[in-house]
Amino acid sequence: MTAAWWVLPAAYALDRLLGDPRWLPHPVIGMGKAIVRVEAAIRRLFRPRAYRAAGILLPLIVAGGSFALAWAALRLLAGVSPWLAAAAEAVLVWTTIAAKGLRDAGMEVCGHLRRGDLPAARRSLGMIVGRDTGHLEPPEVVRGAVETVAENIVDAVVSPLFFALIGGAPLAIAYRAVNTLDSMVGYKNEKYIDLGWASARLDDIANYIPARLTALLLVAAAWACGLDARGAWRIFRRDAASHPSPNSGYPEAAVAGALGVRLGGENSYHGVTSFRSYMGDKTRELEPEDIPKTARLMFFVSGVFVVLAVILSLWWSEAWFLTGR
Repeated sequence: MTAAWWVLPAAYALDRLLGDPRWLPHPVIGMGKAIVRVEAAIRRLFRPRAYRAAGILLPLIVAGGSFALAWAALRLLAGVSPWLAAAAEAVLVWTTIAAKGLRDAGMEVCGHLRRGDLPAARRSLGMIVGRDTGHLEPPEVVRGAVETVAENIVDAVVSPLFFALIGGAPLAIAYRAVNTLDSMVGYKNEKYIDLGWASARLDDIANYIPARLTALLLVAAAWACGLDARGAWRIFRRDAASHPSPNSGYPEAAVAGALGVRLGGENSYHGVTSFRSYMGDKTRELEPEDIPKTARLMFFVSGVFVVLAVILSLWWSEAWFLTGR
């Protein structure tokens, strides 16, 4: 089930205009509740030594169930009206992307820094990152915001649009379920090292192509936005693979090169300090204006992807029609 050509631009337009309104029930909330219940059931039914095998059930049940529910709902609506089904599909895809919310969260941090309110900036950053923020100086606050926006260009924008392009809203919803699983159980700690491995691996596989496509689009975005396109190309090719994630390094390194800054370094999580490989060269200190620059890169990338998706959808529809005749 591929989406009608206008579904993706409609979904993207809804996100740019409305973001994630509180009045709209969000599928991720339901996915989170389902993950908690399925995890609890697995822990009741299986012994710890079987958790690694049982961990496969989490994405099968949660992501597979999310796909099936979305597919069934759209099939039922299509029986009433194809236009109603397409409109519902646009709404479902809308719920899987978060470009506006990502931009707004970053700009809230930027706004506090512009006003010189460092404690408020730290608190706002703490709402969108997992690291400790109470001790960070302004450049490190900016780094946290830039890294979060850059990384989530893939997870929150390009990947769901990518899967909506090839499999409609059901596949986009399934991707969002996989991403939610990774954020809840995809940790290499004692609690989830066995139970969450399949969810983490599936998230890595799902984001593999979108992350690399995003890096290439970021090079074009840097050129279009008057930033350093050559730097974006050079840094993502040099530094992306050194990131601990097989995918997150690509957008982060490309953004670092485009801005001419260095990302990565020391982060503190619940009082424990860890070091993440550097991305980019430290040609200058990070400053608040790097946050809106990153948001502009994100919007350019997502906008270009939507245009490409429309072109591919129209081409595919025409090719299928001609072949069908």
